[in-house]
Amino acid sequence: MFFYLTLFHVFIISLSNYLVQFPISLYGFIFTFGMFTYPLVCLATDLTVRLSGNLIARRIVSSAYIPAVLISIYLSNYRIGLASGISYLTGQLLDIFVFQKIRERVSHWWCAPLCSTFTTTILDTYIFFAVAFIGISNQFLADNWIRIASSNLIFKLLVSLAIILPSYGVLLRRFSLIRPRS
Repeated sequence: MFFYLTLFHVFIISLSNYLVQFPISLYGFIFTFGMFTYPLVCLATDLTVRLSGNLIARRIVSSAYIPAVLISIYLSNYRIGLASGISYLTGQLLDIFVFQKIRERVSHWWCAPLCSTFTTTILDTYIFFAVAFIGISNQFLADNWIRIASSNLIFKLLVSLAIILPSYGVLLRRFSLIRPRS
């Protein structure tokens, strides 16, 4: 399971970093296609903490770090790979810490993934976009990185509420870790 979770992290990070290079505009918001895929990393991390503990989750994040950065550099560029590495490592280690602390204190299954994902998403998004796009030659991305990051953040948080959190609950039920309330 360790290998497959690590591979899943590498795949999602690499795909997201390739897709972040393509901005789209919708209803006055500027997004990148990477916002559709990246929230899955938080889902995988939170499930790993719940199923295997925070030590295994930290090992998976550490194991996925170098391959994900190298693949991201290959698929996009050095700056996106570096930004990804910094934001991924910082964000996912924070996610593990917050998830475990909330889980130890609150019995509702949804509190830990909700709080950790929201905290992580905010930090990760702004770190990534700042490192990736401040001062780059693409003037549009350099001038609009805060606007793009904020739009991506809003969407990622909505995706977390609408898709990731319910998926987390379904997967927990599948693994018989929570019981539906009668």
